[in-house]
Amino acid sequence: MKRRDILAAALGLILVWQAAAMLIARPILPEPWLVIRVFVDELSRELPGHFLASLWRVMAGMAISIVLAAPAGLAIGQSKQLNRIFSPIIYLLYPIPKVVLVPIVMLFLGIGDLAKIVIIFLILFFQIIVLVRDQAAALPFQLIQSLRSLGAGRRALFGFIYFPASLLAILTALRQSVGTAVAVLYMAELFATRRGLGYYIYYNGSTLLNYPAMYAGVLAMSLLGLGLYFSIDWLERRLCPWKFVT
Repeated sequence: MKRRDILAAALGLILVWQAAAMLIARPILPEPWLVIRVFVDELSRELPGHFLASLWRVMAGMAISIVLAAPAGLAIGQSKQLNRIFSPIIYLLYPIPKVVLVPIVMLFLGIGDLAKIVIIFLILFFQIIVLVRDQAAALPFQLIQSLRSLGAGRRALFGFIYFPASLLAILTALRQSVGTAVAVLYMAELFATRRGLGYYIYYNGSTLLNYPAMYAGVLAMSLLGLGLYFSIDWLERRLCPWKFVT
């Protein structure tokens, strides 16, 4: 998508926000220019610390899910026996909304960063393992056999077939799940914590009734999600150029 179109869409949303703020005319919906001014002011105060805390939790959850889910998906997708054993389990667990697991995870792991990282991991793990499994299972058997007939070993098969296929599936899963991951992170950061954008938004909106600061936190969390999404999209274009060949 062209950058010009994205900027036009962002401007359109700001204009709709401005019109809604003028129509409602209540403190619960401040004008966008006020929120942007508060956002800029907060950049020299608490907001960067909360942003970095949330970013760390998301990135750690993403890294762990890739390390564990990608090899598992490849193994299941290429083995009929493993697929027969694990696919029913994945089939049962995949549709469960992971947000319902937030209190359970915190009950067992406490209220620190580990619990929040595990929640992000659970969201991304099933997305990645399902897409990588399906991608590995869909690889043409003739292609693999032809490379083996040319003397290709496991390293060559991984480098030329399995890795490109799994890489595309991983990036697709991350792009599809990043919004959900950030949303669930917000829920997780409401529980007994003093760091993170979720806490910042809730504290300013519900305790201090500082609605411009609350919306500044919402803007920061939106930028976090958008930044991750665009970064994954950029990586996909750099690492999987064959997908965009017309």
